[in-house]
Amino acid sequence: MSKTARIPNLGGACAFVLHRPHPTVQTITRQLSAIGLRVTDCWPELPPAVLSADFVFFDVDLGFDEQFPWRPGEAPMPLIALVGSEAPGRIEWALFSHKADAHLMKPVGNSGVYSSLLIARQSFEERKRLAAEIAALEARVAERQTIVRAVAALTRDGEHERGYAQLRSLAMGWQISVEEAARRVVAMADGKDSDEQSRRA
Repeated sequence: MSKTARIPNLGGACAFVLHRPHPTVQTITRQLSAIGLRVTDCWPELPPAVLSADFVFFDVDLGFDEQFPWRPGEAPMPLIALVGSEAPGRIEWALFSHKADAHLMKPVGNSGVYSSLLIARQSFEERKRLAAEIAALEARVAERQTIVRAVAALTRDGEHERGYAQLRSLAMGWQISVEEAARRVVAMADGKDSDEQSRRA
């Protein structure tokens, strides 16, 4: 039986609302305060303090990249897009460039903010998990390529099994992992190649 995920308690969280002065900001602030969040509204750009925020709401209609103190798509917290115009270019900017985790349509009504917070948090955490998984897989592939290069450097007459056995022996002798030993062997092999090229030059 699968365990049901608990709804997180958002009380005490910090939210920034990047939007020009407008009744929309007042509506969002009122709902966020009722939930228990601390709210800071700002325009035309986010202050450095936003880096410690838990959520950021941002205006899609008048938004631009320079408003954010991070590169597009690299926000360190969940982003919630405030959408008024459904112009394709604006939607693309919010979803694909800045990777908004949730959205609210303007004008914002008397409800919807709480669910957007929960959806944004879940989407953001899932995106972070997938990114970490991809990074781990890429690291494993890179490690395997390094091991292959090290075995090739240690191999004589195409005897790859002997080369791998030698690499494992080096790792044990150096008291390090096979991966670290492979990195050392590759570095030494690359150093020798550089020396040989220098002598030939």
